[in-house]
Amino acid sequence: MPPPSSVREEALAVTYAEILKKMRSYYNPRNIAGMARYGINVKKAYGVSAPALREMARAHCRNHALAERLWASGIHDAKHLAALCDDPKQVTEEQMERWARDFDSWDVVDGTCNNLFRLTPFAHQKAVEWTRHEEEYVKRAGYVLMACLAVHDKAAPDSTFLRYLLIIKRGATDERNFVRKAVNWALRQIGKRNLELREAAIKTGKQIQKLDSRSARWIAADALRELANEKTVAMIRARGAKSYGCRPNSLLKSPGNCHPEEPQATKDLGICLILQMPGCFASLSMTCPKRSSTIC
Repeated sequence: MPPPSSVREEALAVTYAEILKKMRSYYNPRNIAGMARYGINVKKAYGVSAPALREMARAHCRNHALAERLWASGIHDAKHLAALCDDPKQVTEEQMERWARDFDSWDVVDGTCNNLFRLTPFAHQKAVEWTRHEEEYVKRAGYVLMACLAVHDKAAPDSTFLRYLLIIKRGATDERNFVRKAVNWALRQIGKRNLELREAAIKTGKQIQKLDSRSARWIAADALRELANEKTVAMIRARGAKSYGCRPNSLLKSPGNCHPEEPQATKDLGICLILQMPGCFASLSMTCPKRSSTIC
């Protein structure tokens, strides 16, 4: 009788092979072309739709060993599935660093950070560390984590995000598209966390606006415009009222068709538009603020 470890390894290999076979059956050149138009790396992509990936993730929920194998395949769709089905409690710091080195597309960065990395004990640590990284996608990941944590980590004190604002100011002069969009997203999300942080984010935005950088001026102008918007202020106040047991006007709730609680998504390359394209690849579970409500 073979040892239990051998049986598990054999079962894992079979499951992995079945998943790849299923992904290949979903191969869709039209989806791949649509992804490419939005700046997504499609060198190793099958164009599997978001609903299909979510369905596969539900069938293999919290399977850490499978997630590692899927990620190691290097296949674009498999990486997204890996982030959806991995167990955050089993994710190590070493794994996060290893996966970050493999980032090769902005949507993989956003999906992995939002669906998995933000749920780990290392999320805040990596948010800071990765913003010092020179590689574009890793640096983006640091700011994406800040944005995701500003939305989801309800227990984090304001002092954490005040520190992030200093880091955001430092990163605002990076002219690379995928970095500056993430810096902008983080600034806006922190500013929408509560009224106090909104004031701090506006102050930071005005400081960034004075920097001698085209990227900084764009980041500041865009963030300040949104944070000054009456609907944004009303949304923040409604959220605060809700936390004190009041019932805010349902009309003030933000749309749920983009990144979590973020009507304009990352403004990268039109995640909202991707979601509106029938059958086309979407940025996975970005439509769902809570991972548990769609996947596990």
